[in-house]
Amino acid sequence: MLLKELSELNGVSGNEKTVRDFILEHLKDRLQDNLNSCRTDQIGNLLIERKGVGKEFGENLPKVLVCAHMDEIGLMITEITADGYLKFQTVGGIEPGILIAKTVVFDSGLQGVIGLKAVHLQKTEERKKIPDIEDLYIDIGASSKAEVENVVKLGDYVTFPTVFEEIGSGLYKGKALDDRVGCAAVIELLEQDYPCDLTAVFTVQEEVGLRGSKVVSNYLQADLALVVEATGAADFTESERENWIVTLGNGPACSLMDSATVYRPGLVQKVMAAAAKNNIPLQFRQGAAAANDAGNIHQAGIGIPTITLSVPCRNIHTMSSIICLKDYQHCIQLLQCILNDIHDFLNFNIS
Repeated sequence: MLLKELSELNGVSGNEKTVRDFILEHLKDRLQDNLNSCRTDQIGNLLIERKGVGKEFGENLPKVLVCAHMDEIGLMITEITADGYLKFQTVGGIEPGILIAKTVVFDSGLQGVIGLKAVHLQKTEERKKIPDIEDLYIDIGASSKAEVENVVKLGDYVTFPTVFEEIGSGLYKGKALDDRVGCAAVIELLEQDYPCDLTAVFTVQEEVGLRGSKVVSNYLQADLALVVEATGAADFTESERENWIVTLGNGPACSLMDSATVYRPGLVQKVMAAAAKNNIPLQFRQGAAAANDAGNIHQAGIGIPTITLSVPCRNIHTMSSIICLKDYQHCIQLLQCILNDIHDFLNFNIS
């Protein structure tokens, strides 16, 4: 299963090579001569081009950019203590409280466990607060700094050995679903022909400031951009319904606004019409916090009309997120409908 393979790869922000190599080899194996261009830019973004088909609209077909980010949240080793423990910093947004006692894995395959002072050794005030990153350490079973230095170096990346698997009726859990679910969707889009020239961009370092898409925005231009993401769902009973943001099982979520982008109402209406016409469930992201690569892409050159469609994801930015497979499948179907009807789709009201 493509989602399983992508989810279980390790690719913390700044260390996406394994993911990039997998995507490139997968597409070359599946598509062979149907890919017109494959390249990696200076920051590590992977760009794949597939020419469109259909001459009834003339020689110059619309150019569409589809984007998903390869990187995931994780940890980086910043200190090796004299007694053989590893101190670290987070890469991307991780709540320190979720890390206690979790198993971690290095690129080499070495595993360790994140530790904290035992509860019965903590003072009363220590028990009441969420620990700081400085309070945590990774234990790999070493007894000295010299022993650790044989297998770990400062700057090494660390992630989590989570297995991607079904946990209920159509629900799947795994790590890095933000945004390997988007990468999988874009890969599947590339396996078909459309009446437009398609450029797929798999970006780097989204989780640490949308950096890969900033570079892309300096040199790419398109008639339309489609950003494919995962977005956090808070659909559980302890949260008021109006704070759920999105709900698993209700289809892909179309963004209206976030902290980096205000989406064009005319484009949102086109998305709604495409979903209704093709009987695809659609919901709207009920929140304006956070941002994604659309924040840079819609400002590229003279401006690129941009849409973000997201797969709802519980426990986002943890080592065990949960998605509904139907949401993912419906997201792909809606994206395909947009691409297949691209000429009508670009005829939207700019006001």
